[in-house]
Amino acid sequence: MPDTPHSPSPSPSDSPPPDTPPRRTYANLFRTPEFGPLFLSSSAHIAAQTVSGLALGTLVFRATNSPLLSAVSMFGPALAQVLGATFFLSGADRLPPRATLAGLALSFAVATAALALPGLPVWGMLLIVLVEGLIASLGGGVRWGLLTEILAKDGYLTGRSLFNMMTGLMQIAGYAAGGVLVTQLSPRLCLLLAAALYGTSAALALRLTRRPPRVSGRPSVRATWRANAALWSARPRRHVYLALWIPNGLVVGCESLFVSYDPRAAGTLFACGALGMLAGDVTIGRLLPARLRPRLGIPLLVLLAAPYLVLFLRPSLPVAGVLVALASVGFGASLVQQERLVALTPEELSGHALGLHSAGMLTLQGVAAVLAGTVAQVTSPATAMSVMALGSLAVTLTLTVASRRDAPDGGLLPTRAAVRSA
Repeated sequence: MPDTPHSPSPSPSDSPPPDTPPRRTYANLFRTPEFGPLFLSSSAHIAAQTVSGLALGTLVFRATNSPLLSAVSMFGPALAQVLGATFFLSGADRLPPRATLAGLALSFAVATAALALPGLPVWGMLLIVLVEGLIASLGGGVRWGLLTEILAKDGYLTGRSLFNMMTGLMQIAGYAAGGVLVTQLSPRLCLLLAAALYGTSAALALRLTRRPPRVSGRPSVRATWRANAALWSARPRRHVYLALWIPNGLVVGCESLFVSYDPRAAGTLFACGALGMLAGDVTIGRLLPARLRPRLGIPLLVLLAAPYLVLFLRPSLPVAGVLVALASVGFGASLVQQERLVALTPEELSGHALGLHSAGMLTLQGVAAVLAGTVAQVTSPATAMSVMALGSLAVTLTLTVASRRDAPDGGLLPTRAAVRSA
């Protein structure tokens, strides 16, 4: 939803008014002060997260032969996000962003190095990854709130699109390299490499300018609850949050089974998924006209889940890779929904709102990984993927219908008239 009312398009002979903001491009984003350090720090963080997740999932699966424990080890940190969103998220707007991002990265470096200790029992590994999830609960809110400051709301979607593309590239490289290193060397060596990457992320974060917190006052549980209640009180925002969290999370539950679905090809499947996500982010963030984006959120969520139904038939690896890549194009739906969320949120709550989105999304991903692993434990990974995909499609349909009730613009699937007048 735009921040300004619709006005007629100027004719070719008209010159734009002098205060018309320039069109955001990927190139001029890097000419914006502070964008480069934030982007590079986040790149190193994603690379570390990718390598460590694959290494830990493989290490746990080799030790236990359990799809459930393997899935939890990779996506378990997300389960602790709900605690951060409940108790600590007010810090997203009340803590200095530079020191917070650097401190979080250093904490991850220490925790990931601890995971590489020889003889560490599986329960110890799971405890560490849950602690990682707890300390990471602030990361999304601080990072994306800072991005809205650096680029302002009019540049958020373009900037977030570029961040998502970076995530896809880092995951492609991380899963491809991690898959080789885990197979040829050792998962523990990969964990040490990831710890070094987290340290690099901390060093890059220190290149950011010192900024004061966006909101005065100390972080507190009461402030977190008050802001959560304010954000959740608006029906349109509730629908956006649920659409960002649940369908996405259930499909990530499918991804959490790649190691048990095909242990030797898990890195390839993760890389195919990252490639598809990259294609979706480029398409939504740069190639499609802005007027078309609002109506694509729901179709993209359908695309996100549907191809996983075919994996029940255990197709060959090339076909499975194509299906995973095609499905992952649907992750572009999150850009559409985040743009709507930013437009629906007051400026002073932007960091908290985006942090709540990030924490809720990661929490649902962790819950879905546990659910998918449990179903796979009693059936098979292929069957569990089909169950999770069907659940995602059912939730998408339900939210689409619910959001249209009493919504003048059509809710999550805006009417053509609403899009034209926006």
